[in-house]
Amino acid sequence: MRLKLPASSPERLGFLLLPRFAMVAFFSAIEPLRIANRISGQTLFQWDVISRDGGPVEASNGMTLAADVSLANVPMAPSLAVCASFAPEAAVDETLLDWLRERAAQGVTLGGMDTGCFVLAAAGLLADQTVTLHWESLPEFRERFPEIEAVESVFEVTPSGFSCAGGSAAIDMSLDLIRRRHGDDLADRVREQLVHHQRRQPASRQRGLPGQGLDPLIHRAIVLMEDHLEAPLSIRALADELGLGWRRLERLFERDLACSPQRFYVERRLAHAHRLLRETRHPITQIALASGFASASSFTRAFRRHHGVTPSQLRRGLESS
Repeated sequence: MRLKLPASSPERLGFLLLPRFAMVAFFSAIEPLRIANRISGQTLFQWDVISRDGGPVEASNGMTLAADVSLANVPMAPSLAVCASFAPEAAVDETLLDWLRERAAQGVTLGGMDTGCFVLAAAGLLADQTVTLHWESLPEFRERFPEIEAVESVFEVTPSGFSCAGGSAAIDMSLDLIRRRHGDDLADRVREQLVHHQRRQPASRQRGLPGQGLDPLIHRAIVLMEDHLEAPLSIRALADELGLGWRRLERLFERDLACSPQRFYVERRLAHAHRLLRETRHPITQIALASGFASASSFTRAFRRHHGVTPSQLRRGLESS
């Protein structure tokens, strides 16, 4: 997945599976490569499935996948992807981080799939890079690693590394690799086999946001809100970013969304908090700050008004179910 064509052929890639990795992203990365081999009649790509001990790894969907090799016996490959999903750092320790640092020192191009960039960032391997992750994890990543530029794109490929948002974005990243190595014709034939009609570029946004199809100013306002969940902009600052007065912004939201921009913004932050409560074990105080609330008490009041339960009640209900 590196930009420069490796000297060896076929091109070898490694996929490091961490516990609870996203199986859909992994297979979405592998299948285009397998189809390219079949269509071309050559082994253009090979890959190694890696786990820490060489044993099977359980994915986030509860299924297990056999690995080819352990960390201690990985063949040298020019590119290696860290495949993760929920709680990406739960299985990370200094042994794994040192192993990744050694790979980087050996010239291996490292990348992250879904939330794999959390691990690479923890190892200090993303300096001066632009990366992407699954959109739900971007606010937390930006809070944890503010020095790293993290964007909501489908995938990113640079001379230093690569990353993708997971899910079907891994198809786009692998198709990009096939296109760069072996041309548009082969990449398009693979895409047709996958019934993947849309050719998405790296800069393509991962998802549609509320407000698409409405006034473009509303859409731009919502994008800004989503990019500033943990450090909310004031409505005046938001309007200034858009180059209009705050009263006009209020009128646009009332006209097209039947609510104020303040209310819409708070609801987006509370939706983000709801996801963090469901899918992470972060303390409630930390989730409050990551969702743009100054204190746990103000967060609890707003959350209860919107969701009908307090954050603690929601988490206890999830634990008992």
